Amino acid sequence: MLFHTMVGSNDIEQSKRFYDTVLGTLGAGEGTRNIADSGHTRLIYNNGNGTNFIVSQPINDEPASVANGSTVAFSCDSPEQVKQLHDTAVAAGGTSIEAPPGPRETASMGTIELAYFRDPDGNKLCGIHFPA
Repeated sequence: MLFHTMVGSNDIEQSKRFYDTVLGTLGAGEGTRNIADSGHTRLIYNNGNGTNFIVSQPINDEPASVANGSTVAFSCDSPEQVKQLHDTAVAAGGTSIEAPPGPRETASMGTIELAYFRDPDGNKLCGIHFPA
């Protein structure tokens, strides 16, 4: 259903270091640097199934800001990978938020593994795993 999800960055080099490291835990390669027609730099991370995660300098030249109520969730293969994603993000300059990584009981989905964190620009991210 989704082709891409994009977040803004005020420091594309810092974002590249952060996301190359963090998304590497999910098997993603380095972000591909792309220069938009506007001259702004974007980093494109492709997971091989056609879905892209993109980090971009805002093309309106305004500072990047965090979307209130937004979360980008990365699918993880195991509870251990959820924690690894979180811990790698924090070690790479991100900030742990909400409850520590671990199981969450939900009424509609049962027990799921979650870990929430913010990137250096403040974008809210999470690792999530649904047990089989």
